Amino acid sequence: MKLSEYVTYDGVGLADLVARGHVTAAELASTARLASEAVNPRINAVVETWPAQDTPAPGSTPLAGVPFLIKDLAIAMAGRRTELGSRLAAGNVADADSSLMARFRRAGLVTLGRTATPEFAYSTTTEGLLYGATRNPWDPTRSPGGSSGGSGSAVAAGIVPIAHATDAAGSIRVPAAANGLFGLKPTRGRIPMGPDADEVFNGLAVHGALSRSVRDSAALLDLVHGPEAGDPYVAPLPERPYAQEVTRAPGSLRIGLLTRPWGGRAVDGTVDDATLRSARLAESLGHRVEEVHLDLGIGWDEFVLANARLWSTNLVTWIDDFAAAFGRPVDSTTVEPEILASYAYGQQVSGAEFVRALAMRNSVSRAIGRYFTDCDLLLTPTLPELPVPLGTYAEGAQGADGLGWLKQLFHRSPFTAVFNIAGTPAMSVPLETDPATGLPIGIQFAAGYGREDLLFRLAGQLERAAPWAQRTPAVWAGRPA
Repeated sequence: MKLSEYVTYDGVGLADLVARGHVTAAELASTARLASEAVNPRINAVVETWPAQDTPAPGSTPLAGVPFLIKDLAIAMAGRRTELGSRLAAGNVADADSSLMARFRRAGLVTLGRTATPEFAYSTTTEGLLYGATRNPWDPTRSPGGSSGGSGSAVAAGIVPIAHATDAAGSIRVPAAANGLFGLKPTRGRIPMGPDADEVFNGLAVHGALSRSVRDSAALLDLVHGPEAGDPYVAPLPERPYAQEVTRAPGSLRIGLLTRPWGGRAVDGTVDDATLRSARLAESLGHRVEEVHLDLGIGWDEFVLANARLWSTNLVTWIDDFAAAFGRPVDSTTVEPEILASYAYGQQVSGAEFVRALAMRNSVSRAIGRYFTDCDLLLTPTLPELPVPLGTYAEGAQGADGLGWLKQLFHRSPFTAVFNIAGTPAMSVPLETDPATGLPIGIQFAAGYGREDLLFRLAGQLERAAPWAQRTPAVWAGRPA
């Protein structure tokens, strides 16, 4: 299969070709490797590749035979490195598959490598020291977002049609917005985190994917969702497959419009205009859109402080465990400055402060839950600005302590973290572009707990009304260098 043909298909489309005998999974894997060789030197999205290990039966699942990449964090593939983007964990090799990796294999995906993440996924840009900065294929001088920036850049550039991602404060939705992709953060408890962890970041983090089409994300969630024994959270089972929801009419939804972020930072004019155009699109499709004010139940500074305490104390355990396992020091030779500052901050958080931070999670969850008793969805920009130039985060964080670093992250992405705290699903949809630069602009839709069905129905409707598949970035595997 030629690269120019390969990149025109999404994952479901490629799997259908395999099922009908037009191409083999091995041929797709070979083409994906060629795609990586063609574009990865310019974007640095994939940090390691390996030969295909799995030979799924053609047609056995809607994604059987599709080339796939996993993020370098929170998932383990037996015999392969999981380094969490950190020099401290360099060379860390998994002994066995994690629960989700086993499900990816059963889903028929052919995993060919791992993608870049910032150190310990503790950023919404992907510019780590271990492997260097990952670049945005729409403009390689800009950030692809994070922490799933490697996956976002790889999918956007056409290396694979869909890739694994995680999200603890926006790390699926931020790269989706920055790279012109679809990205849905599932409900807490929808996909298992085990067996080595029952939850990550005290339930804030979830697994998911980044894809170019809505149906790919729906098909993958169908194949991997559901609890395992011992899981602390169990999301309600869907009434029907998510893949069917993509083609179902959503009806007339009540959608709240929030254009000003919690915390009060300004939204770029081009993003604000794009958000209002998306609201008008939703209205043209029969939905009722009204501006709303959503009270979180606590002030923004208190929200950021509690998140800093939760994040940094979790970080302390990760760093201490890897330092002990590899006999490495915790200093500037192994850990990046912002993460060292966050580590030091976490060491000073008291047990009482940690428990009060968990109480914040409850307050916000209750406030968000009350909102969704009156409205079906909430519409916001995914990000308040266009993808920023590489190096922007570092310039804004020089000398910051752990709280200061998290303030910087939440300043850059103020619309996303609330839904991690609440555990509710949210998606970024690539509905818009900036007229001046052509850079993608993502629009976020959030729903109540367990209501991915509503999101997939709306996403399918939006994709049909305002298709984005023909928009391709400057760095694209289907285009000669």
